[in-house]
Amino acid sequence: MHFFGFDLQELIRTAGYIGLFAILFAETGLFIGFFLPGDSLLFVAGLLAYQGLFHPALLVAVIAAGAITGNIAGYAFGYRVGAKLFQRPDSKIFKQQHLRTAESFYEEHGGKTILLARFIPIVRTFAPIVAGVGKMEYKTFLAYNIGGAIGWTILLVMGGYFLGSLVKDVDKYLLPIVLLIIVISFLPGVFHYLKERKK
Repeated sequence: MHFFGFDLQELIRTAGYIGLFAILFAETGLFIGFFLPGDSLLFVAGLLAYQGLFHPALLVAVIAAGAITGNIAGYAFGYRVGAKLFQRPDSKIFKQQHLRTAESFYEEHGGKTILLARFIPIVRTFAPIVAGVGKMEYKTFLAYNIGGAIGWTILLVMGGYFLGSLVKDVDKYLLPIVLLIIVISFLPGVFHYLKERKK
């Protein structure tokens, strides 16, 4: 299934456990990772687990580990040098607006941002950096980080796994399912943006 230039199934098959760990790490550990297909990637990986490509429990563990360590790297980056990003000019990869959106979300929700951001594309990439810039207490950050990563991973991976067990020939419906996941995942960010505009 091709989506935004990615053949998700082929990408996941080729990546394997190590590649999936690296992709999830990059999405939050490297601020350029916001373009990676996080939510849909997890869902399709879960579907492939049902088809026998991965062991579901090991898949959840590997992906959650990548997400957790990626956030830790993002926090460390923000803590040490992230403040300089607020003076960095826009480029093809980096946009100030993405950072400002995460900062606004963080100001509104505090530590819970790290948990909630898991379910919001772009925000989840920049939230740990903003938490590091804001010097969030590390124990608090780590608790929200672990809880959010595990919850997000289980929900999406096992969602794909169970859909595969319930729907015959689910591959035929994969594109509209992934489109729906993407739309739903962007809705909180859209609502937050509209709320900020009203303010």
